[in-house]
Amino acid sequence: MTDNNENKVLNVPHLRFPEFSGEWEKCKVSDLLDFYSTNSLSWEQLEYDTNAMMNLHYGLIHVGLPTMVDLAKDKLPNIKENNMPKNFELCKEGDVAFADASEDTNEVAKTVEFFNLAGKNVVCGLHTIHGRDNKHKTVVGFKGYAFSSAAFHNQIRRIAQGTKIYSISTKNFFECYIGLPSKPEQSKIATLLRLIDERIATQNKIIEKYESLIKGIIYQTKSTGLAHNTWQKTELKKVLQERNEKNANGYDVCSVSVTQGIVNQIEYLGRSFASKDTLHYNVVKYGDIVYTKSPTGDFPYGIVKRSNVKYDVAISPLYGVYKPVNNFVGIILHFYFMQPNNALNYLHPLIQKGAKNTINITNGRFLENTIPLPKKEDETKHLAWVLTSIQNKIILEQDLLHSYQKQKQYLLRQMFI
Repeated sequence: MTDNNENKVLNVPHLRFPEFSGEWEKCKVSDLLDFYSTNSLSWEQLEYDTNAMMNLHYGLIHVGLPTMVDLAKDKLPNIKENNMPKNFELCKEGDVAFADASEDTNEVAKTVEFFNLAGKNVVCGLHTIHGRDNKHKTVVGFKGYAFSSAAFHNQIRRIAQGTKIYSISTKNFFECYIGLPSKPEQSKIATLLRLIDERIATQNKIIEKYESLIKGIIYQTKSTGLAHNTWQKTELKKVLQERNEKNANGYDVCSVSVTQGIVNQIEYLGRSFASKDTLHYNVVKYGDIVYTKSPTGDFPYGIVKRSNVKYDVAISPLYGVYKPVNNFVGIILHFYFMQPNNALNYLHPLIQKGAKNTINITNGRFLENTIPLPKKEDETKHLAWVLTSIQNKIILEQDLLHSYQKQKQYLLRQMFI
């Protein structure tokens, strides 16, 4: 790679392959792409795994699809019977689709490119803009990354309209440009970024496999242990004791995340949501178990997490805080309650309906059900060690994933104009 940080040559990116030279063409997006009408089918009119025509919903551009869509491995929903749009334009390889609306200006005009249709019929749907390079100025695989670049999205952020929801239309593309190098340079840029995307996808699968391994180990050891009478159902109050310690020392306030556990509010959320006076907040020490009681995602009755923070912190007074009988039991409880079904099966029988039919599980009530645990201390220690070792491996793999993602974002900032 060579750099052009001193802007010795105009209309070239800061970073490019050394065998290429000369300026790029700045091309107005409206001159590059022809646009086609899209349908307005909702999720209720779509289904998966049929042979009907496929439909790209804008939600999949935001979450679910890579920049380069390869239908040999990526999945799109099919249009349900009797919902076929009357007028449509089938997508071709090299076509791009933009999400035309989002609550986040960084997500407006988020783009995917159809890299490989695998012989399937696809149309663009609700809240998408379907574009095609009929002048053949670009190679397949380049446009998706060019429209994902910082140079392009900086333009979009300036012109996106709205207050709570930001949107764009094809008219906005008369105001936007992208840079076009020679086709050989386009191909090399596209290949590099596609390989990084493939490595990111592989890294995600590695992490998913380790997470699945944790689930499998917990399920198998529990089932085998109960069957062979080496495990027993244990009342939680026998292994947990409520910690009634208030925040008299003014510790930092933390939140509880489904994925990250106990996290500093400012570092994780960007700001503090705590009240001005936090002296009545509950103190959490390293290894404590926290029960939030607040419904979130797959956990309708709240989440249960172990604190991995090495120092004392404070959390909401609405949450329950418990000291485990030992660190190994605390680790097993943490991983056990990570599974939505385990949390649901434990918490649902404890529900007490409050005023206005609100769901309430008091701190004491939380301890009144049973959970399967090993009878012997050595098995408890071994299982805790195994689960912790796998979790530490997951953290390493996640760090590697973040490095690949940062590398891609750096190239999207530096390799385009």
